[in-house]
Amino acid sequence: MNDTAKLVERYLATWNITDAAERRAEIDAIWAEDARYVDPLADATGRDAIDATIAAVQQQFPGLVFTPGGEVDAHHNLARFTWNLGPEGGEAIVVGFDVAVLTEDGRIQTVHGFLDQVPAAL
Repeated sequence: MNDTAKLVERYLATWNITDAAERRAEIDAIWAEDARYVDPLADATGRDAIDATIAAVQQQFPGLVFTPGGEVDAHHNLARFTWNLGPEGGEAIVVGFDVAVLTEDGRIQTVHGFLDQVPAAL
C-alpha cells in the first residue's frame, strides 16, 4: 500500500472515530490547517468545521461505518476513491466518490465529495 492509499485509509477511518478527542487528533494529523471538505450537503473549511461535519454525520447515521469501496487511484497530488456507509459487515446505505487534493507534505488540502447512492430521506 502506498502513502496515498494509507492516507485515504486514515481519512475514511476518521469518519468512524466517535471519541471527540481521538477524532480531532487524527484530523489535526492528516488535514492541512486551512483544509476544506465539500459535498452536495456540506461545505466545511478548517479543521474545526471538518470535525463538526464528521460529528454531524455520525449523529445522522448512528452505528454506521465508512469502508473503502475499492482501490485508491492516485497521481501527482490527487487521489480518487469510492466509499460505502452502512452497518458493519452489511449492505451500504450510502455510496460516495471522493477526490482528494493533497499538500506537498502529504496532508489533505481539499476533499470534493460526490454522493452516488443516498436514501430517499436525505
